[in-house]
Amino acid sequence: FCMHSCLFFSILQKVKECLNPFKLSTQDLNLVSERLLKEMEKGLKKKTHDSATVKMLPTYVRHTPDGTETGDFLALDLGGTNFRVLLVKVNADGKRTVKLESEICAIPQEIMEGTGKELFNHIADCLARFLDSRNIKDKKLPLGFTFSFPCKQIDLDKSVLIRWTKGFQCSGVVGKDVVQLLREAIQRRGDFDIGSVAVVNDTVGTMMSCGYKDPECQIGLIIGTGTNACYMEELQNVELVDGTEGLMCINMEWGAFGDDGELDEYRTKFDKEVDAQSVNQGKQIFEKMISGMYMGEIVRLILIDLAKENVLFKGMVPAALQMKNSFETRHISEIEADTSSLAEAHKILTSLGLEPSDDDCELVRSVCSAVSTRSADLCAAALAAVSDRIRQNRGVDRLKITVGVDGTVYRKHPKFGSHLQCRIKSLAPQCDVTFMLSEDGSGKGAALVAAVVQNKNMCS
Repeated sequence: FCMHSCLFFSILQKVKECLNPFKLSTQDLNLVSERLLKEMEKGLKKKTHDSATVKMLPTYVRHTPDGTETGDFLALDLGGTNFRVLLVKVNADGKRTVKLESEICAIPQEIMEGTGKELFNHIADCLARFLDSRNIKDKKLPLGFTFSFPCKQIDLDKSVLIRWTKGFQCSGVVGKDVVQLLREAIQRRGDFDIGSVAVVNDTVGTMMSCGYKDPECQIGLIIGTGTNACYMEELQNVELVDGTEGLMCINMEWGAFGDDGELDEYRTKFDKEVDAQSVNQGKQIFEKMISGMYMGEIVRLILIDLAKENVLFKGMVPAALQMKNSFETRHISEIEADTSSLAEAHKILTSLGLEPSDDDCELVRSVCSAVSTRSADLCAAALAAVSDRIRQNRGVDRLKITVGVDGTVYRKHPKFGSHLQCRIKSLAPQCDVTFMLSEDGSGKGAALVAAVVQNKNMCS
């Protein structure tokens, strides 16, 4: 009995040593917030913009919806391995109703890693099929284009790709205007055309989609495959754009926070290994610590480390677990959702060729919890910085604000949202932050940007 107790205590000590670096104190998170605010300032100023990791890109979206928008609009939503084509009908009926029809199109791996021409031809083909199926190929509708990669926005209808993320590596697109590439692909087909285009990031689309229902929604957050945020900044603080009056939505591109070492003291050896194995080494450091593309891989590397220490799985590391990305981020959500038993953990570990004990399953759940909690903590620190900046911009003692949010991590993880909300209360005590889940994704928001632009043009 004594031997078993000593052994179990030794195991717990090793697990604690392994997971301790994932626990961040309020002091740690306040420091993260401060450092992000400094990077935000750098990104907004002309002199320091080029050296800033957080690019703070102007989106040329100056207004959120006011409910008077009306008409039919197309939307393309490209931000991962699937993209959506949508027909969005906006009704100015006082009830702020929007009707949607949409289809999902897959983007095969070979197209993600092929040429830009192939990618945009594929998008144009899917758009043509969608229009055909609804007998509207002869209509020249305005289009909202959600393009969820770091871009330099030159105007609402001109956006130049800075770099690919999320596993995309299409050649011939970086440094090019993605709207022009889309129009060229449509022209190559020659069987339909589109009207004016408003290109937006998925964060902007999410904010606009939620802002249609809640006028206090001034922040957009994505926490899914990748992570990013946008918010409405005072135009006078945006040195990259002329003008001093009104607001401008800023696409932060906060996934690159930490690329200059600002987060190094909080990065574990597992984070460094994930980065070393990635296609964009040294880039998107914040994203690699918190987003869905990487969380499962961080857990996998911890499990291998603990198995080699003879803490887990009787020291066995099966071939399946040694394969990169074999432990998926969705497994974290499934394991943490199963609070009443260890059945889900047992099932997932068994599918990876293990014969886990109950102790193994319990420890795996602890590992999952440590990784997902840190993700929510870091996200809260970043949101606290943004919320408090908006409060100070407005010159108020207390700010009531809504965050429009989307992404699989937020949607699927059973505790992420509640932990995020709880943390932000302590990190931004002068801000009352409400989270609104985007019902229809960022595609609807992109169409609403097109609708707002059309409405303002008609009114001016």
